[in-house]
Amino acid sequence: MSELILILREIIGPVFVMVLIGFIMQIKFKLDLSSLAKINIYFLAPGFIFDALYHTELSQQLFSQVILFFLVFVGVVYIVSQVSGKLLGLDKDKQTLFTNGAMFFNSGNYGIPVNALVFQGDPYAMSIQVVALTFQDIFVFSYGIFSLRAAKAGRLKALLGYFKMPVLYGLLAGIGFNVLNIDLPDIVLVPADYVSNAMVAMALLTLGAQVSVINFKKAIWTVYANVLIRLLVGPLIALVIIFVMGIDGVMAQALLISSAMPTAVNSAIIAQEYSDYPDFAAQLVLFSTIFSSVTVTMVIFAARLLF
Repeated sequence: MSELILILREIIGPVFVMVLIGFIMQIKFKLDLSSLAKINIYFLAPGFIFDALYHTELSQQLFSQVILFFLVFVGVVYIVSQVSGKLLGLDKDKQTLFTNGAMFFNSGNYGIPVNALVFQGDPYAMSIQVVALTFQDIFVFSYGIFSLRAAKAGRLKALLGYFKMPVLYGLLAGIGFNVLNIDLPDIVLVPADYVSNAMVAMALLTLGAQVSVINFKKAIWTVYANVLIRLLVGPLIALVIIFVMGIDGVMAQALLISSAMPTAVNSAIIAQEYSDYPDFAAQLVLFSTIFSSVTVTMVIFAARLLF
């Protein structure tokens, strides 16, 4: 019970404070949701990814093992969510959002605090979570955008359009300068740090603004099905992969707990810009975050028990 209260107070609480602020601001000022999404996608996300990749120092073995786990994990979740979406009779655009909602999970403003609380700031456990965060951010702003564009314009146009995205060049620059060990001046690093720090707050504020215009009567059972896959089926899939790969100890615990995070806020951000159903994407984020207060606690308990 104390674990649940701690998660509610330390993680869910701050998240919903920011969402509530966005909710109120949208009602009062009628913010332009498309402009908010563009700020997140074209300005904040590239800076955040560049800053994270430039400063990340990780061992090659840890990085490769964690990335392999998540590649297999999202691949299996993709298949499960695709089959589930077809059984639910979703159209192409909504099917893409349904799949993205299951694959993309909140490794940042939710996953990192959970990791810090569970492992008491253990650097090794936090390194695993940082890899998960990096993988998810790259995945959301690459495949996530590509998949939504492809659902409307076709794969070739979506691929060509992605080369115009600043996120790609933020990614390449962050990796390049890191690998080449190039020291950048403060005139570059300080603004990048400002942008990185603003990312979480703006993403949650945008989610709150999206929530304020949602019609909650539409497709609610589809939302529940997606939440079930993300919060319960996902960790079960992760558990099987962990056993098959022979992972144990802190890494096994960290990977299992990370797999149980709710749907990524950024999945709703990109849906606002590229989908006809941004309210559906926002519902996936909102409901999975609410229910995760219980399911994440269950997964933490299971991780400690099993490993």
